[in-house]
Amino acid sequence: MIVAFSLLLTSCTKEETGTLLGAIGGAVIGDAIGGRNGSTGQVIAVAAGTLAGAYIGREIGKSLDRADRLAMQEKTQYSLEKSKSGDTTKWYNPDSGNSGTITPQPAYTNKTDEYCREYQQTVTVGGKTETAYGTACRQEDGTWKISNQ
Repeated sequence: MIVAFSLLLTSCTKEETGTLLGAIGGAVIGDAIGGRNGSTGQVIAVAAGTLAGAYIGREIGKSLDRADRLAMQEKTQYSLEKSKSGDTTKWYNPDSGNSGTITPQPAYTNKTDEYCREYQQTVTVGGKTETAYGTACRQEDGTWKISNQ
């Protein structure tokens, strides 16, 4: 599964972006599969998920061009800031044919008093859709940034 396709820095290469986001998504999935009790099984599941996600993310990241990342970033920022919980926002690049969605969940305040939202994000490249989950928190300047909570 691929990753938390969110708030990509446009200066990253396709592979770097995909690898990073794949690793994040894989770790989240591994954590869910391995349980949340700090067991050895959880650690192994998170490690395996991180490695698998990084590989898959790198491969898909190769296919996202700068225009894809800009479209995704713009819609992600908009959705996290303006969309109601559960409402899906779509992006599409007509030049590449790549597309995606972001669906934010209810906002909350974290331990460090940041305003955050969990979200589900998809990306479709070459007809293949991958889904990921993540958390983003609003920064002082109003932009949203992926959080490692």
